[in-house]
Amino acid sequence: MSDSVQTHRRTALDRIAGAPISWGVCEVPDWGHQLEADQVLKEMSSLGLAATEFGPVGFLEEEPAAKAEQLSAYGMRAVGGFLPVLLHDARHDPMPEVDAFIDGCLASGAGVVVLAAFTGVDGYDARPVLDDDGWSVMLANLDRITDRATERGVIACVHPHVGTMVESGEETERVLAGSRVGLCVDTGHLLVGGADPVALTAQHPERVVHVHLKDVDGAIAARVMDGTLTFGEAVRAGMFLPLGEGDVDIAAMVRTLEAAGYRGWYVLEQDVMLDAPPSDGRSGEGPVADVRKSLDFLLRVAR
Repeated sequence: MSDSVQTHRRTALDRIAGAPISWGVCEVPDWGHQLEADQVLKEMSSLGLAATEFGPVGFLEEEPAAKAEQLSAYGMRAVGGFLPVLLHDARHDPMPEVDAFIDGCLASGAGVVVLAAFTGVDGYDARPVLDDDGWSVMLANLDRITDRATERGVIACVHPHVGTMVESGEETERVLAGSRVGLCVDTGHLLVGGADPVALTAQHPERVVHVHLKDVDGAIAARVMDGTLTFGEAVRAGMFLPLGEGDVDIAAMVRTLEAAGYRGWYVLEQDVMLDAPPSDGRSGEGPVADVRKSLDFLLRVAR
């Protein structure tokens, strides 16, 4: 490998992070077999990833300094993480949860708060309908959180996510028009929510502050959209794919962002469910094989 190729690979890797859910680690109850942090971090490190999102509570060490030390032992650092928080209920103040999360980010060297507009019920297979009052409350809370994050030196962004109060392209556009919050583009969740993630990114590149990359089997996604499969069933059926193997034009999206001056993280986040540990002899190499495919694809298109 030439010096220039090695330099490109290292520079690109410096902005590519892992996500525990690519190894099947998730906060949703009964979300398949959960791998231990040691195995996941070893495999992330073996790929040369620079950092990881936190994953669910309990996956990494709880105390922030211990968390940073744990990651450092594998040559990695923290990006930040996913925070499902109730935003649309006027009786609930989300700020104490957000401040506690920011405390953990600052103490562990992380800088991104990825907000999901929690519905108030577990899982992502159903959600209530939000009225205008609920929208007003949610948009105001997103602005409050954006300002607080800026004051404290981190970035807040909203993550359109199936089964949350911000799911579809229309809902995402309403958030962008009605608040100042940054956008976490998740290529998979936006497509499953009926949006075109590439077109949305091209229309609002200045709002994108964080990126979750996954590819999608469009035929399975269509069954989620028409109600014949729940989100969880679709994930178990393999709806999310390694980059370059599905129906999202990942290359076009990355090139659009890079041309617009995006310098944030690209998080490899292919949601999977595991039936058993990969070491049981039935699962082959396990999730790391798909993450490797995605990483290799991203390094090719990010030149």
